[in-house]
Amino acid sequence: MRATKPPGVNKIPQFLFSIVLIVMALAIVAMGLALNAFLVGEQTIAIYLAIIGVIALALSVYVMMQSRSKAAVAKAEAPKTMTTIECRKCSIKNLREFQRGDYVYKDLEKCEKCDDKMLITAIYKEIKTKEKTYNI
Repeated sequence: MRATKPPGVNKIPQFLFSIVLIVMALAIVAMGLALNAFLVGEQTIAIYLAIIGVIALALSVYVMMQSRSKAAVAKAEAPKTMTTIECRKCSIKNLREFQRGDYVYKDLEKCEKCDDKMLITAIYKEIKTKEKTYNI
């Protein structure tokens, strides 16, 4: 089975891609006009058009490469969703990962200690905080 990526991960946005393609096409046209101007004998115009074409082509390639690397770095790990389960009588608390179909105040299996039904009391996402380091 082939792993699929979530939509938008490691992809360049459509409008940015179309703008870069347009700039690349204009750069190629400018270099073609530069060649034509050089053959006709207009060296000054040919140099300016060649410079414009090379700069535009270099910038469009640079933007394409940078946007691809930013898209690869941008993927973030989704936080875990946790479920808190408590017993009504003996107040035992258990923590487990969220399972499809969980909702708050849902009755679950019997308690190991008192045989009363367990109850889901909270569902939340774990937020990981970065540890602060102090340089002395």
